[in-house]
Amino acid sequence: MSISSRFSVGIHILTLIDFNKEEASSSEYMAASVNTNPAVIRKIMGMLKKAELIEVRPGVAGARLVKELSDITLLDVYKAVNVVKENELFNIHDTPNPKCPVGKNIQQAIVPLFVSAQLAMEKVLGSVTLEDVMKDIVKKESTDCL
Repeated sequence: MSISSRFSVGIHILTLIDFNKEEASSSEYMAASVNTNPAVIRKIMGMLKKAELIEVRPGVAGARLVKELSDITLLDVYKAVNVVKENELFNIHDTPNPKCPVGKNIQQAIVPLFVSAQLAMEKVLGSVTLEDVMKDIVKKESTDCL
């Protein structure tokens, strides 16, 4: 099982809005870039708006970032699109056999490891901004054009 693609699509949308900031980016335009349905884009944009990362005006195509790319971390996007609840990245089976030595102790043994792993991942996401993502895209695009 993997983390919801809403996370990568959210990053894509925010980066695309900034990349195309001189023109209105409709949900159809963004959907073409993501290669998905405009309804998916609108749903995720609603989440990004609720998290106060973008501003959208009803009836007008396009959106704008509320913050600079350098002020939006991947952790902000991760939380905005409800990828997982706090400390629930890893699901643990509910009903191991309490009569088994492993079954009765497995949850207590692995829960702290799972929490630490999630915190480590979130620390990394918090240290990367959308500006870092955009710089990497620009760098890759310029090397592709050589």
